[in-house]
Amino acid sequence: MALKDFAFKILETDKYARCGLIETHRGNIHTPAFMPVGTQATVKACTIDDIKKTGSEIILGNTYHLMIRPGIERIKRIGGLHNFMNCDLPILTDSGGFQVMSLSKLNKIDREKGAIFNSHVDGKKFYLSPEESIKIQLGLNSDIVMIMDECPKKTENYDLIKKSMELSLYWAQRSKDAFGKNSHKALFGIIQGGLFKDLRSNSLQSLLKIGFDGYAIGGLAVGESQKEMFNVLNDLKDKLPLEKPHYLMGVGTPSDILGAVKRGIDMFDCVLPTRSGRTGLAFTWNGRVNIKNKKYQKDDSPLDKACKNFDLNKYSKNYLNHLFNTNEILGSMLLTLHNLNFYQELMLAIRNNIKKGTFDEFHNKYKDKL
Repeated sequence: MALKDFAFKILETDKYARCGLIETHRGNIHTPAFMPVGTQATVKACTIDDIKKTGSEIILGNTYHLMIRPGIERIKRIGGLHNFMNCDLPILTDSGGFQVMSLSKLNKIDREKGAIFNSHVDGKKFYLSPEESIKIQLGLNSDIVMIMDECPKKTENYDLIKKSMELSLYWAQRSKDAFGKNSHKALFGIIQGGLFKDLRSNSLQSLLKIGFDGYAIGGLAVGESQKEMFNVLNDLKDKLPLEKPHYLMGVGTPSDILGAVKRGIDMFDCVLPTRSGRTGLAFTWNGRVNIKNKKYQKDDSPLDKACKNFDLNKYSKNYLNHLFNTNEILGSMLLTLHNLNFYQELMLAIRNNIKKGTFDEFHNKYKDKL
């Protein structure tokens, strides 16, 4: 039986904000969507069943880290990442391009060979070309595949960003050629160009000529201010193709998400809710809570009475404070789950307000509060 083709359609709009539906053979994804990050075939401190209970409809996996450990052949042998980690949700895999930047002390860039890595684990040398990145992602059997790109650090050096953007475009064409015809999967292009309006525009126009199933904005969340990030999105919002999903990579805070949705973004991922949860920071409808703070030792109220979808309110702030201050693993598990649930409740509220035509009011109410 033929697998269902990847598809995307817009359901409702409120100015630039969009409610849409991504259809995959593993299930549908309502947008705007937030993707929990499962770097090493696990969303840290959570089971897949709990991830699904939060309302998450897709997760993200990391090509670089899975290539290092456990190795692609070990995952490919049992049919891919879904089988390996017992996950029936759609999975998007990044290309390894971000690690080219974040692990720059361990690699060098070659136009033809790609990124040449020394493993951060044991120093073993790896070659990650566009073709190899796509081969690995297809071996992982991911549903949304990202092109290989170079993600430069924030800089005001125009020539450096231009050179990097042109390299990413060269790798984009090679990624598209390597991907071939996989209609039940999607291949997303990645717009680069730093904070320079003309480079971002040139990158997008070149990617449109190649043709992709979705368009991501990369090279943000690398040290720029929120205002600078929004300026980039403002410059792109009238140029992005309406009929394709728009994905802002590695973002972000609830305020970032609200502002990006206002500028036409459909998809997000970030380690913030899980990493913060493991270290004692909770996101709530009344703002952020550092549960390790001494004042919560006498607070027997739940973390967030407004969170309804996943019943974590049986645990008091007093108890959570105790768990974190005694380094009990349960504290990290509960707060991680709470944060993911909060993010998914935020996305649901965003979608509902877009449908009602009240997104601007919702945005203005919460953009500085969350």
